[in-house]
This record gives sequence, C-alpha cells and structure tokens, in this order.
Amino acid sequence: MRLVTFNVNGIRAAERRGFREWLDATSPDILALQEVRCPVAMIPEGVFEGYHVAYDPGQLAGRNGVALLSKQPPTDVRVGLTDAEEFADEGRYVEADYVLDETPVTVASLYLPKGAVPGEDDAATAKFQRKMRFCEALGAHMRASIAQATADGREYTVLGDYNIARTPQDLYNNHSKKPLDGYLPEERQWLTEALDLGLTDVVRSLHPDDQGPYSWWSWRGGSWQRGYGWRIDYHLSTPALARRAVFGDTDKPESYESRVSDHAPVVVDYQ
Repeated sequence: MRLVTFNVNGIRAAERRGFREWLDATSPDILALQEVRCPVAMIPEGVFEGYHVAYDPGQLAGRNGVALLSKQPPTDVRVGLTDAEEFADEGRYVEADYVLDETPVTVASLYLPKGAVPGEDDAATAKFQRKMRFCEALGAHMRASIAQATADGREYTVLGDYNIARTPQDLYNNHSKKPLDGYLPEERQWLTEALDLGLTDVVRSLHPDDQGPYSWWSWRGGSWQRGYGWRIDYHLSTPALARRAVFGDTDKPESYESRVSDHAPVVVDYQ
C-alpha cells in the first residue's frame, strides 16, 4: 500500500517536466497533491488518467489547490477545515475515506500557508498571525477527525506540505542565529502539539537519527546542488497505521534538470 505526498508547484508546469512519467513509474495507491494551481477545466488532458480524483481547486486564481488521486474510489470526500471560514475558499485541505487492502483509512491532503517572521513589518506580522490561525483551526480539525476515525474503526493520515521544519534534523541551516520563517518557535511548537494529538511522523520514525531526508530545495542559489534543503512535507499518521510502514523516504530526482517541482515526492509503503 503506497501513499505519496507531492507539492507539484503547478500541475501544468509539472506535467511539462515529466509528472505523468513519474506517476506511472511510482504507481501510488493514493497520491496527495498540493499547489495544483489549476481550474478543473484547464487540467492537462490525461494527466490524472487511471485515478479517481478528489480535488478542491479553491477560488484564488493560480494559487493553492489540493487533490487526492486514488486507484480505488473514495467512499466519502470532505473539503476544508471545520469552523475555518477565513480559509474556506483557498483550496488547502481535502480528506476522503477509503478501504485500502482491507484497511479503512481517512487520508487528507494539506497545504499549510506560508508565514513570515513577525516584527519585520506590519505585513509580515499579519502573515505570521494568519498562518498560526490556520494552524489552530487545523489542530482542532485533526483532533475531531482522529476521534471520528477512531470511533469508526478507521486509520487517519494527513499528507502534505506543512511549511514547517520541526527539529534541527529537518533543515540544513538550523544553526542560523536569525529567525527563519518555517522554523519559528511557535510553528515548531504547534507541530509538536499536533503530533501529541496522537499522530506519528512516519518518515522520521523510519529515519530517527538522519539529517533530513529533505523534501524541498529552492530553485535558486544552487540550493539543490549543495544539499541546502528543508524537510517540510510529512506523512502524519495514527500509530497503528504508522507501525505498518516498511519504507519511507524522499523520491529525490537524479539531477537538477530532472526535477518536476521545487519539492520532491515523499513516499511511504505500508504492509
């Protein structure tokens, strides 16, 4: 049972860079996509062929958009976070129920907002505060979803781009003395508290002592070539599902030129 999360940074650009070839080679049972950035009518023909698609494009032109692609059809699909009207039209969260290899599971695709370093200026502070409001709403939604999944005898997993590196193992420049958006104490604390709700960081559980594996490198400044990456794309799963993971890693491309996105897919195989 292969689950994958992939921020494609625009499905039309990703399709031109080889997304479909990667999809055929990887063959996930479920693929969570972020930053699809495309109205339904303009999705490239055939790019999702062979998969059932649950997609929330949002209503912000050229931005966001989350999707779940699956070989088996979902039994139910839910869009957006409960009690988070501020973000309702942004295409940041979709979840669906599946039965995979006789395992009932709720799978979500998440694109958490980028923030900023508060105090740099009023706009940066507002952006940081907005990100933290989303985190608060997401945490409440996770808590309710875990409770519902448990009551229904289902597993629950949230795949996606969290835009947060939680520990020093999750970014190359963790020694930086200046505040970094995505590595602020408040962001890291929130992600720790999300795990404390009853979720496991599956890839970290398989690589407890490793630096990385990173999943995002800037297009600029030679970051990819130098290994200047961040681990911000996660599989957060209920413990019983996480214990079934036998493989988890970043599917890093062989060369800069072969990159489909500034993110790399994060692949987890479950027994």
